[in-house]
Amino acid sequence: MLKGLSLTPPVIGRISIGKVVERNGKRLPEKDDEFTLTSQIQDKDGWIPHPLDKTLRQTQNQGQGANAKLRAIPIRLLFDDPDLSLRAAYSLFDRKTGRPLCVGDGQSCRRATVEGIKALPCPSPDGCDMAAGQCKPLGRLNVRIGDEDELGSFIFRTTGFNSIRTLATRLRYFHAISGGRLSTLPLELRLRGRSTTQSHRAPIFYVDLTTRTGSSLEAAVAAAKEEWERRALTGFDQAALDAAARDGLAHGAFEESVDEGPDVTAEFYPEPTELESSNRSSVATPSNASSTRREPLAAKLSRRTEALKAGGEPTEPMGGHT
Repeated sequence: MLKGLSLTPPVIGRISIGKVVERNGKRLPEKDDEFTLTSQIQDKDGWIPHPLDKTLRQTQNQGQGANAKLRAIPIRLLFDDPDLSLRAAYSLFDRKTGRPLCVGDGQSCRRATVEGIKALPCPSPDGCDMAAGQCKPLGRLNVRIGDEDELGSFIFRTTGFNSIRTLATRLRYFHAISGGRLSTLPLELRLRGRSTTQSHRAPIFYVDLTTRTGSSLEAAVAAAKEEWERRALTGFDQAALDAAARDGLAHGAFEESVDEGPDVTAEFYPEPTELESSNRSSVATPSNASSTRREPLAAKLSRRTEALKAGGEPTEPMGGHT
């Protein structure tokens, strides 16, 4: 086996909630309010839809035709271990080549250097000099859709904290509730919306994981147990499959290959706009920013102490903006 080659779950298609469009000669990501299932083939207009995309739209939205929105996808998982189905890490890519440069978890990282791959401390993007605003949390979720290929998966990639946190939490909850039988639990990916102050009250969309529409949690757990026992009788060894996947993922430093890197970079690591670059250059480094925040508060404390010693009152309330 080739050394350093990460053996990732086999992929037969993609799940996205956006696309890459070309504007003013630049390829830019554009968010969407629905799922799209694509093949792994592109043409001049982008990724070619997977046949299952049309099938799911017709099944779930009868009578709406081509205008149907795909906002729920029935899925199953390949693995029982939640960390095998969803892998998330802070990831930095070379924008020119698309090659992965550094992957970390906030404590340690694997970084490509001229001397090879090195294991180094990971201070997270906010405290890393190398990040330069281009290191993001990148999540990868592999799921089964349909029964055509029981070991083939569709991959959903995201750099959104909402999707990563929600999916990670749900996977752990379902793992606990089902007695560890995630691979036989009938589930559904669901698109949800929310608005925040940062989004200026406009809706932003993230991916959730639930039981299938019309099914209760108790029914889903019962179905998972029944399917698990049926597969065990046939000799299906889920524990061995999980172990093989775990070893394969640990075989390499980075998941994305040289071929995949440019597409991932274009979709999730776009070139910063002139305004973003200007804002980034005017922002202090983490250490300087921290000291900038502390100095006004320290000054206020000093003034308050001096005023109290003199028998007076401080000239500025402690609840003011710092």
